[in-house]
Amino acid sequence: MVQASIGQLGGQPILILPEGTLRQTGIGAQGSNIAAAKAVADAVRTTLGPKGMDKMLVDSIGDIVITNDGVTILEEMEIEHPAAKMMVDVAKTQNEEVGDGTTTAVVLAGELLKKAGELLEQNIHPTVITRGFKLAKDEALKILNEISKPVSLNDAETLKKISLTSMGGKSMERASPVLADIVVQAVKEVAGQSNEKTIVDTDDIKREKKHGGSAEDTELIRGIVLDKEVVHPGMPKQIKEANIALVDAAIEVKETETDAQIRITAPEQIQAFVEQEQRMLRQMVEKIIASGANVLFSQKGIDDIAQHYLAKKGILTARRVKKSDMEKLAKATGGRIVTSLDDLSAADLGYAKLVEEKKIGGEEMIFVRDCKNPKAVTILVRGSTDHVVDEVDRSVEDAVGAVASAVEIGKIVYGAGSPEAELAKRIRKFAEGFSGREQLAIQSFAEAMEVIPRGLAENAGLDPIDILVELRAAHEQGKISYGVDIDNGKVADAAELGVLEPLKVKTQAIKSASEAAEMILRIDDVISASKLSKSGAGGMPGMPPGGMPEY
Repeated sequence: MVQASIGQLGGQPILILPEGTLRQTGIGAQGSNIAAAKAVADAVRTTLGPKGMDKMLVDSIGDIVITNDGVTILEEMEIEHPAAKMMVDVAKTQNEEVGDGTTTAVVLAGELLKKAGELLEQNIHPTVITRGFKLAKDEALKILNEISKPVSLNDAETLKKISLTSMGGKSMERASPVLADIVVQAVKEVAGQSNEKTIVDTDDIKREKKHGGSAEDTELIRGIVLDKEVVHPGMPKQIKEANIALVDAAIEVKETETDAQIRITAPEQIQAFVEQEQRMLRQMVEKIIASGANVLFSQKGIDDIAQHYLAKKGILTARRVKKSDMEKLAKATGGRIVTSLDDLSAADLGYAKLVEEKKIGGEEMIFVRDCKNPKAVTILVRGSTDHVVDEVDRSVEDAVGAVASAVEIGKIVYGAGSPEAELAKRIRKFAEGFSGREQLAIQSFAEAMEVIPRGLAENAGLDPIDILVELRAAHEQGKISYGVDIDNGKVADAAELGVLEPLKVKTQAIKSASEAAEMILRIDDVISASKLSKSGAGGMPGMPPGGMPEY
């Protein structure tokens, strides 16, 4: 650790940074950054794969999260070290881009840095290491593309296997087949075509969590579920063949924008004023009735008197529906959101076979079911307790991301550590085409790839060395799809095991991991200023040293 001084002049240190500034340079800075990044990778490494363990995260007020989802663990942990924060960014990027494979990306980045640390100890310059890693990364992406297999939206069986692979290792193993079917069906419903490419906006798959029941009670609603209740007790709780009006306008008498006074000089005027207000509200309701709507969802408020008129006409109504839910309702029902009741016509109405209010987990919810061709759907996630529901929800989110990525890119690879084993083999061969120190960096990249099959074996209680030796032998014989069979403790064909992953999960993980490793390696100087030095020598911030001046 070097303090404040930078450079010397005739044996005298020259201070150009304020006192209290800490500075780490050269191998010390790189070593510290690598150690921090490795610590983050080690924190999530035991969660990798179907036999991975869970983490319990407890915050300052005692709230707990139990999960083995990489990005959730890293987001919940309060990480201070700047290099460690970069590892959290790797997980976040993976989650945003693909929605799955966060643990893989972080573990790979940690292993690349570990291998880089070994090369630094051999006096190999960081620039040489990063150049080697970049060459190896480009080759790895090429190899992954070569060994991938095509998949389409109609290949339901393959998509189900992708979904099951993504959910493997989460704590609701029993419910996985049910959930996998739901996820595939949901993605199929909302998928669209653009320039002959399949587009899936995962925001169109709404997830609504409610505890009670079990994970197997999770269901797909071909429409939208609203965490709302019907506004008036006199309204029907169920409407079949629903014509749905979506209104972004208040069904209330507007207050004047400027301060206004109404002078009333006779009792009859009060009655006339109230009657006029009621007449305006009745006119608003009549416009809704004239459109042919028997269900109304409003983004704004609805006056009590208007609610009374709507109830008399048997119109099921919910108010203050979130903007995002209104947009999803429009996509699901085929309706159009109108901002003025004067514009509301029969052509703007959406359709659903059934709209009903039901009590789920002790709370009222409105179900908009069986829409004709819904482009937005809801997965109602169930589980026995809040913690279980949260974990089931995270599993469903990962699976939706994985299936969506698979159909958008249209390519998959076999899982169980087989792509990483194949990459390790081919990148070793690729390294032979280089001489000198770059070759060592490329070989280190190849070795780092094997951390995934090794991690899968370790987490399943198997001997990682035996498994790696068997795996290398299988891949040398050209068995590209061979990976770790954790149930039987040996090496087996991932195609037969039904372990499939989207190509995008692997390519994004390798891109994020290698780029983060390269960035951390290029840092050779860490300067951190202490905030205390700004407040003077004791006392309040801005006070001169020695406290208050004497007058």
